[in-house]
Amino acid sequence: MNGDSTGQYLCATATIEVDHPSVMEFARQHDTDGDSIARAVALYYAVRDQIRYDPYTCNLDIDQLKASATLSSGRGWCVSKAILLAACCRSLGIPARLGFADVRNHLSTARLRELMRSDVFYWHGYTSIHLLEQWVKATPAFNVELCEKFHLKPLEFDGREDSIYHLFDMAGNKHMEYLNFRGEYADTPITEIEETFSREYPYLDSGQMPGNFDQEVEREIQE
Repeated sequence: MNGDSTGQYLCATATIEVDHPSVMEFARQHDTDGDSIARAVALYYAVRDQIRYDPYTCNLDIDQLKASATLSSGRGWCVSKAILLAACCRSLGIPARLGFADVRNHLSTARLRELMRSDVFYWHGYTSIHLLEQWVKATPAFNVELCEKFHLKPLEFDGREDSIYHLFDMAGNKHMEYLNFRGEYADTPITEIEETFSREYPYLDSGQMPGNFDQEVEREIQE
């Protein structure tokens, strides 16, 4: 991280495609006439709810992490959705960076837990946005439909306070526990994430997990 300077958090990177036509168009469509807070909040809800959360899209290839790829597929995992939100903010001149934490995730399906052999999600991604001279955390991963199905209170974002996951769901069951904050970055630390995934998930193929998350969610709800 670079002290008080925000210049590097406005630049395009290989994954944070500030100048990509589809990213610029998406940001323009959801822009508002308000101040930077109102604009960032509008982008947050657009990314949260228009891009479905799908952990099986977890892929550390640069081409798959690109903001334009997430827009094209309409799906993403926490990191790719955070990248998209950062790209949209930067495209409107709002400084944004990527934040990461290790979390114990109680929102997952039986098959996902079996594949990962763990309920700890390393390098969970969120977006940190510079508003009112401070950095504010925004977590756009879980779309509102998914939250409703799992009886979770959707994460709101007002641009003034951090928006990170609740410890409990609406029924009082454990939801998300933050174990470790890894810091915030101007670009996606792919090499570092790969090293952790290789160590913690050695049985997975580069972190890629084939499956149909929507079907698994529906099946578990019915059961």
